[in-house]
This record gives sequence, structure tokens and C-alpha cells, in this order.
Amino acid sequence: MSRMKKTLACVSGMLVLQSALGWDYEGHRIVNELALASLPTNFPGFVRTPETAERIAFLAGEADRWRNTPDLALQHCQEPEHFIDVEELAKYGLKPEALPIFRYDFISELAVFRKAHPENFPAAESTADPAHKYSWVGLLPWVITENYGKLKSEFSYLKAFEEDGGTAEEIANAQANIIYTMGVMGHHVGDASQPLHTTIHHHGWKGENPNHYSTRESIHGWIDGGYFRKIGGANLKDLQSKLRSAQLVSLNGRSAKPEEMFQAIMTFILEQHKLVEPLYQLDIEGKLSGDGEFGMHGRAFLEGQLMKSGQLLGDIWYSAWQQSPPDTYLKTQLARRKGKELPIPKHQSSEKSHASSSKTD
Repeated sequence: MSRMKKTLACVSGMLVLQSALGWDYEGHRIVNELALASLPTNFPGFVRTPETAERIAFLAGEADRWRNTPDLALQHCQEPEHFIDVEELAKYGLKPEALPIFRYDFISELAVFRKAHPENFPAAESTADPAHKYSWVGLLPWVITENYGKLKSEFSYLKAFEEDGGTAEEIANAQANIIYTMGVMGHHVGDASQPLHTTIHHHGWKGENPNHYSTRESIHGWIDGGYFRKIGGANLKDLQSKLRSAQLVSLNGRSAKPEEMFQAIMTFILEQHKLVEPLYQLDIEGKLSGDGEFGMHGRAFLEGQLMKSGQLLGDIWYSAWQQSPPDTYLKTQLARRKGKELPIPKHQSSEKSHASSSKTD
């Protein structure tokens, strides 16, 4: 193949990848709407107004709006957060059940391995991936975990403002931050239930193919939304009727501790990864065609995946609210504002001392 043909093929592949957005906007909206419907009645009421519910649903598409920008820097940091190619981990000697819980520790391990084994990682043509967004395994479990941490922080300082004399404007701003994080993080939790976001076989089967699974690149877009568009969309009301009330995120049959959220998210992703071949099998059997009664058989599978993400998202929101620790620093500042002098927590005092000594070094 000539260099020009190779370049055109690479560009064509890029366009297909860029057009595949993990559930389409309508699917991501449904995930956020399901999560909202799962929240118990004692969850903070400010998220329940029609305006807020619409805001949270709209924000389900935000991460795709970022990744569709022509800005290469934004593409570079956003795209890997939509997937994790589980099979790729073995190339780095990593087991999916024992990954580093911190994003940059993970990236560092990959970089060290790549430097030690350059023969295993041929350089990609710059035309194929100018933003360097497909060079890595993917960061999906980390971005979900990090957003859980952000939401915990936001609930912490909202509680401090509410309980310790924050102004109406401060409380409103804290609530707005919570709404934003709830909505945006829903996109990535939605991606986690789309099996093709967990595999190297994301745009058709790659490599050995003894079962003759589809190799067409368009299968990703068909699963994301093409199928639902053909059959008239997912049935939101039916799915809402099957929800249980949100609860603490579970891990191995018990409530996950805050520091175990990454493992809980990764466990969820690995469960969806097991469905990659069943999904391709549905396609082979014609159950995802949307044609006739037989072609509707795939509906239950895909709606079930949306349901899983909606339920998990509601659990993460609920966990962040329940597990948010007191914002002792803000409480101290609010007390000072009211003329009450409170001792600075020991760990914060140490941090300030360290910062002061650093400046004088």
C-alpha cells in the first residue's frame, strides 16, 4: 500500500473513532435520568427541581462535546478517559484486578515498560493520532473515581456552608458545583457499561477470529445509538420502574469504603468486559438488527446496560453524599468569620508549616 493510501486509511479510521461517542447523547441522558430517579427521598432536595434535572441530563453529553473539539490538547487529555482496553494490560505485565489506584502511577508504569521494551510498541504515524490519544490503554476507571472524590469534596463544603454560616450565594454556588459534577461524571459511568469501551475490539473484531465476529468498524456506532434510533429509543419509563433505591457502592457483596472506590469501579468494568463476546454473538445472530421481532431481541441487552450504569451512577452520587467528610478547614474559616477562634486541625497546621519552610529555603 502506498504512503498516500496508508495516510487516507489512517484519516478514515480517525473519523470513525471520533464519531463513536460511547452511548449517543440520548443514551447518556437516560443514564443520568435513571440515576436521578434512583435517589432516595432524603437525598438533598436541590437536585430534584425540573430545571436541575434537565441540567444534569444535559451535562451527560459534556464529555463528548469536549472530545469532539479540534483542539489537540483537549483531545489528548479527554479521549483516554472514555475507555480502557482491558486486553492491552497484559502487554504491560499488568493484571486488571491489581492496577494502581492513582492515574499518574498507572501512566508511569506504562511509560517505564514502554521504554524498557520499545520493540513491542512501534511508533504510530503522526497522521493516525496527532493528539496522541490512542497511544495508551485508557483511563476510564480513574476518571470515574476522581469525580467521586470531587463530588465528596463538594458535598463536604456545601455542608460546611449550610451548617456554619455560609452566605446564600456561597450555598448556591456549592450546589451548582455539585450539579455540574454529577452531570459530567455520568457520561463516564455510562461509558463503563458499553462493553465496546472495555476492549481492543471496539470497532470490529481484531486479530484471530475463530467465531467469525463482525469486523466492521461501524458496529460501535450501531451499538451506541444506531440500534436505538431504529427501534424508536430506549424505554425510560420502563427502566425507571425497575430501579432500586440508590445505596452505597458495593464491592464483593458489601459496601465499599471510600478508599475502595477504584476497585469497585474496576470490578464493574470487568463485569461488562465479559459481555464483549456475547454482544458480538447477538450481532451474528441478527438480534441487534432491529428488523422484525427477532431483530428486537437485542433491546433487552442494551437497555440492561443503560440500567446498570444508571444504577451505579446513583450509587456513586449517594456514596459521595454519605461519605463526604467534614471540611474542617472551611469550618475553621467560617468560625473566624463569625469571630470565633477555633484551633487549626493538626494536619493542616503541619501542611502550612511545611509550606512556610519551603518558601524560606
